[in-house]
This record gives sequence, structure tokens and C-alpha cells, in this order.
Amino acid sequence: MVKKVLKFGGTSVGTVERIQHVANIIKKEISLGNKVIAIVSAMAGKTNDLIKLSCEISNEFNKREFDVLLSSGEQVTCALLSGALIKLNMKAKSWLNWQIPILTSGEHSNARIINMHVEKINKYLNDGGVPIIPGFQGISKNGDITTIGRGGSDATAVAVAKIFNADTCEIYTDVDGVYSTDPNKIPVAKKIDKISYDEMLELSSLGAKVMQSSAVQTAMMYDISLEVRSTFTERKGTKIFSQENIDYSKSVTGVAYSKDDAKITLTGVQDKPGVAANIFEPLSKAQINVDMVIQNISSDQKTTDITFTVKRDEVFKTEQILKDNKNIKYKKIIQNNKVAKVSIVGAGMVSTPGITYRMFRALSDEKINILAISTSEIKLSVIIEEENVLKAIKKLHTIFDLD
Repeated sequence: MVKKVLKFGGTSVGTVERIQHVANIIKKEISLGNKVIAIVSAMAGKTNDLIKLSCEISNEFNKREFDVLLSSGEQVTCALLSGALIKLNMKAKSWLNWQIPILTSGEHSNARIINMHVEKINKYLNDGGVPIIPGFQGISKNGDITTIGRGGSDATAVAVAKIFNADTCEIYTDVDGVYSTDPNKIPVAKKIDKISYDEMLELSSLGAKVMQSSAVQTAMMYDISLEVRSTFTERKGTKIFSQENIDYSKSVTGVAYSKDDAKITLTGVQDKPGVAANIFEPLSKAQINVDMVIQNISSDQKTTDITFTVKRDEVFKTEQILKDNKNIKYKKIIQNNKVAKVSIVGAGMVSTPGITYRMFRALSDEKINILAISTSEIKLSVIIEEENVLKAIKKLHTIFDLD
């Protein structure tokens, strides 16, 4: 008997008909003798609808009440899926975050799961029941409902798999696995059969939307085997596991991109120790995530230009913090919020010479200017003008034999 955690994303439960289809998937797993814990997201579009409602009340809606509001989406799905299973003559029950409870720490809208009570759920499993648990949420030590960030149902599923010692965690979505790039943009993208935690972590953090990056990181820490598969087909999905099981014959596994980046440059910054710290410390305290950083020292070695990237929706906040910062001196701030990040990822890159040259030459051939560069052992990212994204990913996909 195998204990499985099955997570169903918003598109998988987007309509009553799809929820009934998910119920049949679970019924099939039970008929094979498996124990199943199901994790569900809100129905597709429901979270955005709830956010719109909050904005109609206030643009500064109370954070505690915002979490209470958003968490209701997954609760609706829990009840509907439980009802669908009961109609199939199965023993099923929805468990809300406070009924288990799912314990979290951290602030509203950005909490993390730290533990769960297992006794009631395990007893229900052993009695042949199917517990349906809402993703994306938990309860704080103060008894407040908290949420764990958009896409947090993946993180819930991985946490449940760890805490309940599940044999496997399967992420059901509207695609039948992880692809070499976005198949909606590049029709010749191909499904990856196996991928390492490291590669998946890079792809998800760089813009691939198949899995939440924090969920991949947790799975990697605790060596929880993952599989991404389609709710709507019987095809095998993509298995995500430790690096020693990966085929390194391909230097590049996939091409990712994100179009929510912005580039900020401070010109004429005094070049002396501590200046960079003075620039980035206030941004860190404001919880602004800085990605790429480039520093160009002037010929007289007295001033420098510092360029960095942040998320596009944090540009205004970043500019205000820089202008209010009395610890730094600079000539002017230049910002460009029409940029995008394009990245190649592959565990085989570290042992394959010439990858950097091939990427830069490919972009040069397409007359695409590189505005910033960031590298790691298995990733190479560049910032380019947003209008060139599709041209760039098409070219890189072809150059690295991913078509």
C-alpha cells in the first residue's frame, strides 16, 4: 500500500465537471489500494475575484482580513470535492486549516508551514477515508488564519508529504509535465521526463510557472520525490528528484523567462567601502528582493554606476527608498520597467565549455542587446528589452537542441 499526496491546481478544479473528474482520479487511486491525501487550490480565477472584492473596499485592505478572505477559495473547493467523492460512495471529508490544524509562522500573506497535527488525519486515512485539505493556508500561534503566498498550494502539498511520511507527492495541473520552455509560446517545446531539484528550482524561480519554487526547495531538503502530471491525460509526467539520478548528456535542460522585472541604475555613486551596503540595506528592510547587480567603475576610479533589478511592481517603492536614503550620494536614478529576464538552466552546464559564448552569440545574431548578466553553476540569466523575449527564447531553444 502506497501513501500518496495528490495536489490539484486551480485549472484542475476550475469547474464542477473538472472537480467530478478529479474525484474519479482519486477513486481510481483508492481502487489500486493506495492511501490518498488530496490538497486543493481555489477554482481557477476565484482568488483574483476575491482580490478585486477587497480592492473595492480599500486599496489598503487589512492584511489579517485579506488572508481570511483569500483562504475561502480553497475551502469552497474542499467542500465540492468531498461532496463529489461522497456521491461516488467513497468516504471523504474536508478538513479546514484550523481543524487539523496547519501551524504557520511569519507575517500575513507570506507565512510558512512549520508543522501539522497528524493524529486525526492518520486515523481517518487508516479507516479508509480520503481527507481533503486546503492548500495555501494555515493558522498562526495567535489563532489567525494565514496564507503562504500565491501558488502556495504546492508548498502545502510538499509539507503534507513530509509531515505524513508519504511515499510520493504528485502535482496535477493543466500540462502533462515540465517543458523545456513555455509550450504556449514555443509549440516545439518538449516535455522533460526527469529533472533534478536544482534545475527545477532554478526554472521555477526564473519564471516557469509549473511549480512554486519554495515547494521545490522543501522537497529537495527532505528528498521528497515529486511528479508533475496532467489532470486531463493519462500520459506520464515529469519526475523531479535528486541530482544523481539525472542524465547529464544535455548541457541545457530548459529556457525560462519572466516579464515582471525592472532595471534601476544609480549613476555617479561615490566609490568607497560600504556604499553598496548602504544602498541595499534599506531595500532589504523593506522586503524588496534585489536580483541581478552590476557595478561599473569610472575611469577616474572615484565614482561608479550601480545597476540592479527588482520586480516591476516594486519600482516606485524602490525609487522612493533610494531618494529618501541620506547615506548615499549619486547623480541620478534611471529606471527601465520594460525589460525581461531570459535564462538557460541545466545541470550539465558546469561540465560543458562554451555555453556562455553560445548564448551570447545567439542573442547577438538576433540583434538583441544584453543589459545585465547573472550566472550560477547551472544557470545563466540575462536582462534584455521586453520586446525581444519571444525572439530570444526561440533562438536559444533551437541553439541548445531543445526543439
